[in-house]
Amino acid sequence: PAGRRQRQARRPPYPCRLNSCFDFPNLWFLGRVTQPSQKTTAAQVDAVLPPDGKGRTPSGQDAHDASEVSRIISYWMDEFLRIPGTNIRLGLDPILGLFPMAGALLTSSVSLVVLIEGLRLRLPISVLARMGANIIFNVVLDAIPVAGDVASIFFRSNTRNLALINRWKAGEQAGIKRSSRLLMTGFLLLFFLLLGGWFFLWFTMLRWIWHQITD
Repeated sequence: PAGRRQRQARRPPYPCRLNSCFDFPNLWFLGRVTQPSQKTTAAQVDAVLPPDGKGRTPSGQDAHDASEVSRIISYWMDEFLRIPGTNIRLGLDPILGLFPMAGALLTSSVSLVVLIEGLRLRLPISVLARMGANIIFNVVLDAIPVAGDVASIFFRSNTRNLALINRWKAGEQAGIKRSSRLLMTGFLLLFFLLLGGWFFLWFTMLRWIWHQITD
């Protein structure tokens, strides 16, 4: 009995529980272990390519940078020079257009940067197609010697595309979508009409040649 009383006296002055001490004094602290906090901070989603892969329209500094790049290109390609005595401005686009092939290739390559900015801003397909049509039409104008370069001064494809980006960011999404769809529908109808007329013309010529040979 004396030995039993001595063993009981040496026990730690705390209750022995299964999850705390297991009768081992050096493990008594296990009963005081606290669980880590369940609070987590929300991860910031990237503005250009978030983890879900779907993307969203950039905002803040990203959107500002996108407009700034387009604005610089529009200024240098369309407006950085003013014709003395007039309010007409021109840029490098019509000047480079004076050089066949190389000038058109260079100007269209620079204009594609504005189109890429439209992609970064997640513009819809109809608006991107409208921007691409502006670039293509400007390339066609540059292919026409002199007269096409003069027309390019007033067409200003980069300025037009910049205006679309600014209007989209200003909240005119519905109006831009509607007008872009109408313009692209009209453009496609005109294209297929011209394509059909071109095939009809060739068919008529070939038919006339065949009759001349066989008769």
